[in-house]
Amino acid sequence: MAGGRIRARIRRSNLYTFGCFRPATAGSEGPHPIQGPGYSRTVHCNEPLVHKKKPLKYCSNYISTTRYNVVTFLPKAFFEQFRRVANIYFLVAAICSLFSFSPFSPVSMIAPLAFVLGVSMAKEAVEDWHRFIQDMKVNTRKAIVHNGDGTFGSKQWRNISVGDVVKTEKDQFFPADLLLLSSSYEDGLCFVETMNLDGETNLKVKRSLEATLPLESDESFKDFRGMIRCEDPNPNLYTFVGNFEYDQEVYPLDPTQILLRDSKLRNTAFVYGVVIFTGHDSKVMQNATESPSKRAE
Repeated sequence: MAGGRIRARIRRSNLYTFGCFRPATAGSEGPHPIQGPGYSRTVHCNEPLVHKKKPLKYCSNYISTTRYNVVTFLPKAFFEQFRRVANIYFLVAAICSLFSFSPFSPVSMIAPLAFVLGVSMAKEAVEDWHRFIQDMKVNTRKAIVHNGDGTFGSKQWRNISVGDVVKTEKDQFFPADLLLLSSSYEDGLCFVETMNLDGETNLKVKRSLEATLPLESDESFKDFRGMIRCEDPNPNLYTFVGNFEYDQEVYPLDPTQILLRDSKLRNTAFVYGVVIFTGHDSKVMQNATESPSKRAE
């Protein structure tokens, strides 16, 4: 009992480690004025089935970075190759040679062009296949997700939905953009590595709201309900505006409570979080650029 009281006093102390980073609560700062364009995202925590009635982006964590598929490869690949004037010139010259409008034989004109285009398109196909394989590896990674009855089970990343409660363990990547609810530290502290997002190797400090600290075990999520109203998907890695409605109170949210997809949990045994953005709505995918096309010279 004495030890518990000591820990409680330390937790309330302003001298506690990283205490200056503790997020504001409803008592110290009012909720954000979430209204108007750009602030339409509503997340029903621990109720992913609610989002099944919304657009597919709400319930799909599947990502794809490929440029082509089986149907679009030939038309898109030819379009990319003939975006260069040089290829159009040689194509016109080859057509003219077929009708004896050129001093060169048709074979001498068509064969080099066909060889260059064939090699370039084959290279495009191989590179796109490698992107597809990498996407499949990411989409089939396993995460620990709440089953809805106080127990957690394994689920593939691509099957994670907005509103799911996810448990991430040490040295694992976050499968989607999450609102941090609690961690293995009693004050909701956790450390995150964001090297895949911004190239920085130093660890970032994240801390949950005090209101969700009691959610520290699998069983505590059996009856957990809440609602998040926040900004729409955007590429800003260092900003976030939203409110968390929980236990008849409204708490303002900021980036210190947000765990971004593809960042990694460090020096923390585990954290619990609720999914806000999935798939191409996540901030890392919002910042992704389309793979460049290799066009024949």
